[in-house]
Amino acid sequence: MSSRTTLECDCGLAVIRLAEGRPGPGLAADLAAICDELNYDTQIRAAVITGSGPAFCRDIRRAQADFSLATPVASLNCPVIAAINGDAAGIGLELALACDIRIAAKTARFSFPGIERGLIPSDGATQRLPRLVGRAKAMELMLTGDAITAAAALRIGLVSRVVPSKEILDAALEMGREMAGKATMALRYCKEAVYKGLDMTLAQGLQLEGDLYFLLHTTEDRAEGITAFKEKRRPKFKGK
Repeated sequence: MSSRTTLECDCGLAVIRLAEGRPGPGLAADLAAICDELNYDTQIRAAVITGSGPAFCRDIRRAQADFSLATPVASLNCPVIAAINGDAAGIGLELALACDIRIAAKTARFSFPGIERGLIPSDGATQRLPRLVGRAKAMELMLTGDAITAAAALRIGLVSRVVPSKEILDAALEMGREMAGKATMALRYCKEAVYKGLDMTLAQGLQLEGDLYFLLHTTEDRAEGITAFKEKRRPKFKGK
């Protein structure tokens, strides 16, 4: 069992395996360092985050939010897929919400049990969950502390796919490799347009989309995409 969070990169896809055990400042520091490294690597086009043990990321009892797992993950420029191999409760669910896409094992469960200990969800969860599943369902999950199954999470849009436990990592890697075959800047600009646009008026969001679309036409990857299409070959994107 590794006591550290590990990073593997191959063909534009980064795989982050969370350290097994109780999450804390050490895990937060590992994640922050890894995410900084990935943001400076123009060859990384997608990332997958998964747990190393039976849980995706364990919940802990904490009196105050003295570290953040979600913040460095949410800061990643590339698309991030959470391969939720086991329960995601409290801190684990906060981390999953910071990812762009969530794929869950059939046996996974999701909850915010902190309300039973006099705590509220933190690390961005009170803001991300309502944006994802709607205010009413988010309030129900946060105020009751009840756990829901992967099937229920799929129905409300908390996860986008549910697969057998033994297939969870393969499913996430397959999706990640598909994204890693795309142009780096196109992936990053698409993500930026969606997230920033959510906090804008429709008119402002449309303007942002248009600006980013225009910027893509100035990139080497865009030129390579056109050339590869004309030559009927796979493009070789450089992230420029």
